[in-house]
Amino acid sequence: MGFVNGRFIHDMHGRAIGQLNGTHVHRLRGQYVGELDNQMVVDKHLGNLGNIGNPGNPGNPGSPGNPGSRGNSGYTGHADVFHKLLEE
Repeated sequence: MGFVNGRFIHDMHGRAIGQLNGTHVHRLRGQYVGELDNQMVVDKHLGNLGNIGNPGNPGNPGSPGNPGSRGNSGYTGHADVFHKLLEE
């Protein structure tokens, strides 16, 4: 689980783990992971959109606190790939 702050995706401790280029989600090192859809990182089978490079240090905005229940965010029909942002 994580959150978006500006053009970066952070884990729940505030550590930047990904970056956004429009709806395209990339690891901090630049590799394409998936698409942002309904506040989820999903695989829409768009192929490899390449590497956008390392953005430098985006900083740590801190923990967002307790986000509470998101409820049913709606199933998009696409596989969740958020875990790929956490892989080394």
